[in-house]
Amino acid sequence: MVEKKNEVLEWMKALGFAVVIVFIVRSFLITPIVVEGASMNTTLHDQERMIVSKVGEPERFDIVVFHANEEQDYIKRVIGLPGDKIEYKDDTLFINGKPYDEPYLKTQKENTEGNLTNSFKLEDTAVGKSTVPEGHLFVMGDNRRFSKDSRQIGAIPIEEVIGTTNFVFYPFNDIRIIKN
Repeated sequence: MVEKKNEVLEWMKALGFAVVIVFIVRSFLITPIVVEGASMNTTLHDQERMIVSKVGEPERFDIVVFHANEEQDYIKRVIGLPGDKIEYKDDTLFINGKPYDEPYLKTQKENTEGNLTNSFKLEDTAVGKSTVPEGHLFVMGDNRRFSKDSRQIGAIPIEEVIGTTNFVFYPFNDIRIIKN
């Protein structure tokens, strides 16, 4: 009977330790997320599951997950960093006056009539300023015609960013690493 009690106690300790480890990992290192909607098509698809890394600062063209409001988290691509001047002209991204290639949009551009991204200057968006404010990011979905992003909701405070993601782990037949 004493051996049985000790065995149960050891199992409870191991289970408690595992729960603490999972809590620490999910709180500070990584967490899973489900892609909802089509705003990141063709890069990501509705209902794909991804791992979000909570370590490090987001960089240009990273895919980030952030708290859009109290009920929703959004997944978008970082286009502008604090202090950047953003402009789209004739479907070309200009950051601080320099044109940038967006290889992740290649397939969509090939299959879209007209411009994928309408021309705009940062001050013409919900940001309302000529540069991305300090402590904020300018984000856009890859499905430019059907994405609610910084053009409509404004610059995203960096403290609202949960983390970056580039690893799809479900569905299993589509496991992949997303390259920026």
